[in-house]
Amino acid sequence: MKKKIGKKQKIVFPILFLCILGLIAVCFWQNSQKQTAEQPASAENQTSTAKQSVGSGSAETAQKLDIPIDFQKLQQENPDIYAWIRIPDTTVDYPILQSETDNDYYLFHTPEGKSGYPGSIYTENYNSKDFLDFNTVIYGHKMRNHTMFADLEYYEDIDYLKQHNMITIYTPDHIRTYQVFAAVTYDNRHIMYSFDFVNKEQRQAYLDSLKAVRNMATCWDDSVNVTTEDKIITLSTCNGNDKQRFLVEAVLIDEK
Repeated sequence: MKKKIGKKQKIVFPILFLCILGLIAVCFWQNSQKQTAEQPASAENQTSTAKQSVGSGSAETAQKLDIPIDFQKLQQENPDIYAWIRIPDTTVDYPILQSETDNDYYLFHTPEGKSGYPGSIYTENYNSKDFLDFNTVIYGHKMRNHTMFADLEYYEDIDYLKQHNMITIYTPDHIRTYQVFAAVTYDNRHIMYSFDFVNKEQRQAYLDSLKAVRNMATCWDDSVNVTTEDKIITLSTCNGNDKQRFLVEAVLIDEK
């Protein structure tokens, strides 16, 4: 009887040993597969994923940006239209144009291309169209029927200035908000000729020249801080004196 049991054990034990080895091998393989699946993606894959995420977010932001101007339609009518200026509670609500070749063209041409007054609200090609220059000078006539830039004359009153101190400029992909900080009866020098705004000292010289003006038609809101690192716009119109220009100055405070 003992001999029979001994023979059976000799057969069973090797089989059990092989089974145990097999189970260990299976467990080891499953564990290695799990670790591989949990490992982070390669640097190339991570970069690709990040770019997809950023791109998707940018597209969503653009879709959510509420720009109330149909630039596609406007530019089909006139490709020189590149922005729109709006000042609440005034008549200033117009497209901004720029001719690539003739800086005087929109002085006496409407956005529809008609010759004569009231012309257009426009910039010269000394300024870029992205409003990234230190100073973007925007021109417009002062019309007797209070269209174009005629309402700027109200900024000679400091109370009016503080109550109507927000200017919005729309472009096809941005909304920029500016705060008015000054209204100045300035001399008739050509601003973009007279100052090299690439130079910080020249930027400060321009700001100082505005503040140096002392007359009854000049207002300055000292609560608004403006530096050479800011982006400003200058709204320029006539005031009935050929040797002077009336300027409304505003600084960028928000950009979407």
